[in-house]
Amino acid sequence: MIVLGLSFGYSSVSFDRLFPILMGDGSFKENFILYDVRMPRVLVLCLAGMALAMAGSLLQSLTRNDLADPGIIGINAGAGVGITIFYLFASDSMGNFAYMLPLVGFISALLTALCIYLFAYERHQGIQPFRLVLVGVGFATALSGLMILLISSAERSNVDFIAKWLAGNVWGADWPFVLALAPWLVVCIPVVLYKANALNILALSEPTAIGLGISLKRERYYLLIIAVALAAAAVSVTGSIGFVGLMAPHIAKALVGPRHQRFVPLALFIGATLLVFADMLGRTLIETASIPVGIVVSIIGAPYFLYLLKKRS
Repeated sequence: MIVLGLSFGYSSVSFDRLFPILMGDGSFKENFILYDVRMPRVLVLCLAGMALAMAGSLLQSLTRNDLADPGIIGINAGAGVGITIFYLFASDSMGNFAYMLPLVGFISALLTALCIYLFAYERHQGIQPFRLVLVGVGFATALSGLMILLISSAERSNVDFIAKWLAGNVWGADWPFVLALAPWLVVCIPVVLYKANALNILALSEPTAIGLGISLKRERYYLLIIAVALAAAAVSVTGSIGFVGLMAPHIAKALVGPRHQRFVPLALFIGATLLVFADMLGRTLIETASIPVGIVVSIIGAPYFLYLLKKRS
C-alpha cells in the first residue's frame, strides 16, 4: 500500500522509477513529487491509521464493547471542537502551529471522554456498553452542533479549513506534521504493548478482573487517557476520520485471536493499510477531483458498523 500510495495520484510516478529516485537518481520533478508531496502524506496516513487502530482497540477492550470507536463515541468531535476554537482564535499567535494542534486536540478530547465516561458509568454496574455508545453519539451530535455554531460566525477562509477538517481531508501532509504526530505513537505504543496482559484481564468481566488483582479504575483511566491521546493526535492532523478504529481491531482479532499481544500489533498495520488504501482510492477514482479520505473510509466503514450492530442486537 505504501508503494501504491507513493506511485498513484494526479502526477504518477512509475514503479520502476521509485528505487532510482530514492537512490538519488531522480529529476527535480520526480524528487518534488516523491519527497515533498507523496512521502510526507503517506507517512502521516500510516501514523494516523496506527493511532486510530490502537485507540479503537483500547476503547473496545476497556468498555467490552465491539462498537466502540473514537469517531462513533464522540472523542473525534471533542478534539474537533478544541481544534476549531484554537484555529479561529489563537492560531495566528502560535509559531509552532503544527506541534500545538495534537496537544489542543488531546486536551479537548480528554475532557469529552471524561464527560462521556461519567454519563455512561453506573455505580453498581460499571460501564454499560450500549449506554456508552448512546451517550457518545449524543455528545458527538451536540459537539458537531457547537462546531457549526462556531463556523457560522467565522471568516470564509477559516470556514474552508474547518469544512475540510470535518470531511477528513488530510490537510496536514507536510513534514512538520509527521514530526508532530510521530512522538505520540513512539511514547504510547510501547506502553500499550507493555500493558497487554492487563488489557486481557480488563476484557473479562469486572468480578473476574478484580479477583485477578487488577485495579479497574486506575487501569481504565490510565489506558483511556492513552486512547484519547492517540485518537486526538491522529485527527488533529488528518481531520475527522471514523471507522478505522472500529474495523482494524476486528479484522486483526479474526486473523490471530483476541489476545492483545497478538492482535494489537497486527491492528496497527491494518489501520495504516486501510487509511493509505482509502486515500489512494480518493485520489484516483475521479480524475479531476480528490475525494477526502474520511468520506472514503466512511463509505467502507458504515456498512461494517451496521453489520456489527445487527450482529450484537
